[in-house]
Amino acid sequence: MKIDTKYFGEIEIDNDKIIHFENGIMGFEEYKDFTLLYDSEAEKKPFFSWLQCVTEKSLAFPVVNPLNVIKDYNPVVEDALLEPLGELKDEDIVLLVFATIPKNVKDASVNMKAPVIVNAANGKAIQVILEKGDYKIKHKIIEDISKE
Repeated sequence: MKIDTKYFGEIEIDNDKIIHFENGIMGFEEYKDFTLLYDSEAEKKPFFSWLQCVTEKSLAFPVVNPLNVIKDYNPVVEDALLEPLGELKDEDIVLLVFATIPKNVKDASVNMKAPVIVNAANGKAIQVILEKGDYKIKHKIIEDISKE
């Protein structure tokens, strides 16, 4: 399938690369289908990637694997919230958090409080708000990386 994207122009993706949000993403509930794009062709995945809507060119979100920011990130999510994902095996779980990248990159942050959980086996995804844990909505990226 061909899609028109905000940052990469027109690209071709396989149907199995579509990530489906039954309830959409918070604030963008009407958009259900996305794909994950990388700004690199190297074998190593970059720190940032893009959650690109397949039906709306201008809708693309920078996302990050939260384990690249907090090594022991382990959100507690009630089983009932995970039901829309279908059978979920540990090896099929993909976690993503939305990033905000202002003009001053030192102020870049990620929303650790509302991660996206993807079942890679079937392409189903949800965004949840964590009730437990001390995760921040604006968790600075640079501070944590410099601590390593």
